[in-house]
Amino acid sequence: MSFVIRAATPDDLQAIYEMAKLTGGGFTNLPADRKSLEGKIQRSTDCFARKDDDLSDELFVLVLENTETGEIRGTCQLLTQVGQKWPFYSYRLSTLTQHSAELGRTFRAEILSLVTDLEGSSEVGGLFLHPNERAGGLGMLLARSRYLFIGLHRARFADRILAELRGIIDDAGDSPFWDSIAGRFFGMSFDEADTFNALNGNQFIADLMPKHPVYVAMLSDSARHVLGRPNVSGRAAMRMLENEGFAHENYVDIFDGGPTMTARTDQVHSIRNARNAQVAGLGDGGTTSLVATGRLADFRCAYGKVVDGEEGVTLDPATANVLRVGTGDMVRWIER
Repeated sequence: MSFVIRAATPDDLQAIYEMAKLTGGGFTNLPADRKSLEGKIQRSTDCFARKDDDLSDELFVLVLENTETGEIRGTCQLLTQVGQKWPFYSYRLSTLTQHSAELGRTFRAEILSLVTDLEGSSEVGGLFLHPNERAGGLGMLLARSRYLFIGLHRARFADRILAELRGIIDDAGDSPFWDSIAGRFFGMSFDEADTFNALNGNQFIADLMPKHPVYVAMLSDSARHVLGRPNVSGRAAMRMLENEGFAHENYVDIFDGGPTMTARTDQVHSIRNARNAQVAGLGDGGTTSLVATGRLADFRCAYGKVVDGEEGVTLDPATANVLRVGTGDMVRWIER
């Protein structure tokens, strides 16, 4: 069975919508709303069509296609510069140390401050793999294909990159973190607020969110327990991000308290270590690798066998066929 990552098109709307309904909520970049997804795909299509290479506020949506059946089995997104249309809010966890000479004691308090520190960064997000395909490294293919895309279009991305991981949501679909802070000010449930944010933007957060620092000690026990921790389904994603060089630098999501991972773009493993090469020929054998080719809407990425040689790389014929490349074409590749 063969899979390829490619640019999403308007024809993929129904398949992406069906996957969005499987996310279980808390997935702002992939709302289960057909009109919103249609707008995202159209915006992405327009961004793929723009030929200028300057950095601006863009969204690229990619899909994972089974090349044998034509089915769409996963999706992911890249945002080139967050916080341009609306502020990009995060909570920053810091420590305040205070000393009382009279008591002879030092107190250290953890504090959450509402910040827009990450504004202007690029973001990788919106990754969802159909539950029936969560084997064979397809999640890794989806995730790492984004870095090969960035490497092929480096000028269109910022020097810092982030990834938000879903926080912990209980069996009832509620967020202990939301209920302990923002829910007290917004008069709506976590699911209602998350859905409203996905569909309408976050200006309502600027209007209603408390601006003063919040002492972690004043949160509920359940909120403190989930602070900075990913959802169970996001633990593997967190490990993949760490393997790429991302780190949790005490930024958390203002809705569910999930960790925001950050990295310098040029230091991300699959960006820094990927290589450009000409296809010198086709043949069997080689090292299993991620191989990408094409600019913008012509981008394609797949697993394949690569032999690195002095004259270029040799690809296995099946991969060359999936990527639609032949001898003399350029590819960007990195070992799996």
